[in-house]
Amino acid sequence: MLSYRINNFLRHTYACTISNCRSFASTSVETGLEERNPAPYFFNRNVQSYLKRLTTVDYAKIFRTRKDGHRLKAPEYKFLTDEELQEATEAAKRRAHKYLQMPPVVKKRVDPSVLLCEDPALKGHDTAKYVFTDITYDLNDKERPIVVREPEGTLRHATWQERDRIIQIYFPKPAREIEKPKMFEAEYLKDLLDRNEYIFILDRACVQFEPDDPDYQAVTREVYEHINREKHFDILRSTRHFGPMVFHLAWTRNIDNLLCEMIETGRIEHAAILIRLVHLIYPSMKSVIEKCNVRDNVEFIMHYAHLEEKSIVEKLLQSYKELQQVHQIVQEDIKQEQEQEHSIQNLNSETEKVNINQ
Repeated sequence: MLSYRINNFLRHTYACTISNCRSFASTSVETGLEERNPAPYFFNRNVQSYLKRLTTVDYAKIFRTRKDGHRLKAPEYKFLTDEELQEATEAAKRRAHKYLQMPPVVKKRVDPSVLLCEDPALKGHDTAKYVFTDITYDLNDKERPIVVREPEGTLRHATWQERDRIIQIYFPKPAREIEKPKMFEAEYLKDLLDRNEYIFILDRACVQFEPDDPDYQAVTREVYEHINREKHFDILRSTRHFGPMVFHLAWTRNIDNLLCEMIETGRIEHAAILIRLVHLIYPSMKSVIEKCNVRDNVEFIMHYAHLEEKSIVEKLLQSYKELQQVHQIVQEDIKQEQEQEHSIQNLNSETEKVNINQ
């Protein structure tokens, strides 16, 4: 009975502490002391729609061979009817949609700072800390009460780092290690980045860390910024990490390289979507306030580039328009030649008919 009451007390105090931390974080955001919370923007329906459209679906890339240590299976060949082929295609689409599920982008977590109690009589009783954990199976790990008794007698809530270690001991998750792997240390991470192992790093980070873990956010930020510097965007395209990377670049208003890459590769519609994504996050931009009558995506992008003073984007877009005009002229010439050739063939055919009749 006593242990039951203690558990209830710990759960109540832990919930109150987390609530206080969230209130403090929201207040800090309002006062500008902390960065804005990206979660409400990331989970916005329109933002999610934009990110999914920008990710694109390349089945060859989605179902590629993965470097996950598993043994490769021999391919299977089957004879299917049209109905069975349609069912298999739909199943493959569902699997692809599952593989492209984006890791969430949330605010960095804050350690609880409220002490539960202080008991000076316990000072010097032991030199080690005591950790008390509620190991009830039906509890969410975020809500699981874990407290630490310090050697000087202070009873406090466990830090998030301590919680991760304890939870991994009692409820281990597959492939997650108790200690942070060395691959995430600066020296080894730089070597992986130089070898363009972006997908491997991000997949491993999703397994090792929670989305609100400062280590996870530091690793993903380093990967995204390295990709942006090297302009290796296509490596992440059609993977679950492309959407969070685009959101990071839009969140930090650093989309110039990606926007130029989209224009250079002819992804004009995607470039327009990227700008609309930034407008959703920052509705006070000049290109949002000063609206214009947009007839197509090219004019929309030019409007953005002009008002936001993106001269490089303007030059690239102008080159794209000139190239499109040349392409259109070539297409018209080809069409005229085909029509002339078709006319000559018809004339020859009529001439042959007349000769036969004679």
